[in-house]
Amino acid sequence: MTVLTFAIGLLVIVVGLAISIALHEVGHLVPAKLFGVRVGRYMIGLGPTLWSRKFGETEYGVKALPIGGYISMSGMYPPTPAEREAEVARVGAPDADGAGAQPRQGRAAGMFAAMIQDARVANEETMIGTADTRTFYRLPVYKRIIIMLGGPAMNLLLAILLFMLVFSGIGVQSASTSVAAVSECVVAAGSEQTECGPDDPASPAAAAGILPGDRILSIDGTPVATFDEASAIIRENPGTRLNFEIERDGAQQTLAVTPLLAERPVYDDAGQPVVDANGVAETQDVGFVGITPANELQSQPIWTGPQAAVENVGAVVGIVAQLPVKLYETGVALFTGGERDPNGPMSVVGVGLIAGEVASTDAPILSRISVLLGLLGSLNIALFVFNLVPLLPLDGGHIVVALWEGVKKAWARLFRRPPPKPVDATKLVPVTFVVVILLIGMGALLLLADVFNPIQLFN
Repeated sequence: MTVLTFAIGLLVIVVGLAISIALHEVGHLVPAKLFGVRVGRYMIGLGPTLWSRKFGETEYGVKALPIGGYISMSGMYPPTPAEREAEVARVGAPDADGAGAQPRQGRAAGMFAAMIQDARVANEETMIGTADTRTFYRLPVYKRIIIMLGGPAMNLLLAILLFMLVFSGIGVQSASTSVAAVSECVVAAGSEQTECGPDDPASPAAAAGILPGDRILSIDGTPVATFDEASAIIRENPGTRLNFEIERDGAQQTLAVTPLLAERPVYDDAGQPVVDANGVAETQDVGFVGITPANELQSQPIWTGPQAAVENVGAVVGIVAQLPVKLYETGVALFTGGERDPNGPMSVVGVGLIAGEVASTDAPILSRISVLLGLLGSLNIALFVFNLVPLLPLDGGHIVVALWEGVKKAWARLFRRPPPKPVDATKLVPVTFVVVILLIGMGALLLLADVFNPIQLFN
């Protein structure tokens, strides 16, 4: 493992994550502007601002930590000045005799009330100089949902494109019709023999003159595009003379090959030997010629990428659904030094370490690029699923708020009641605070686990 290639792999993930976050926020920004909402800021990253510039009414910038991003839209929370003044009084604004206007309800209640008030003040700051018609909360429910779905949808589309590039652009390592090796002789199934003995019969491929590097074009007039197709014909024709049309050094020629009848183990779809009720491995009689295929990158159908993205979504949803259990197992592994589940959650640092290891392997460069692009695709799937969790401050939480307001409006129309007031999401700020604390705790646990007990994918 070289330091340079490891650093390149890590850099690919860092840059890829920053681009993914930038496109996520673009997914919010574009529909917001199309629907006329004033967007004050578009920021990539968190922490101190490294660069920013204002174009029109929006300030665009990059911050130091590429682990998040945001856009600030006018009117994320409906302004209620009267309620804000009442809230200040409830928290304990002094009256003429120095006492609070209303008795405090405990330190925690006061803290959460102050948080609600801070959210309202921050919300009003984004609405300065903005007409009410250009605020987020005044949009129809479906437009608000489109804006909030735009970010996760962008991550899903990016993941699909990355998986399409991996499977259809670069291809997947598969057994090809090119010959990598030819067995010199035939040995009994299950034998540990590594060299041919003087009494061992020559393999049909060696006897026919097949050489490593030959490419099988057809067998007995049947074209073969994959090794599985060629292998099926061979297995089904033991003792039958077959004409192999091969390509060698750019020229085509025909070789006669007669597969031998051989006993071979039976394997299931997972590649495991099939055993009977007594635990004895099952075998079958098949044709055998003694060739080993070469693995080559083979392009997959265009729908393979979207299919892989859907499968990844299901896998990530399963992890999120079991997140408390997975985090507990990660914590146990961290403090006991046990092996972590390779399919469990990890931080960005963990993904970066795996990317560095992938970049440092001796695999062909295209294979390493393929794995790195696959990691970025999986990372975008994680962003897509996680942001749809129906809790504030995640996008899913804002979608739930919009849907609840839609239900209230539909209910009012059904019973011919006055339109309800907009749902005040600032009242959920305490819940948001708890969610943020849990997210910070989860991130800290995964970060420590990835640093001191990382997931081992390579020996």
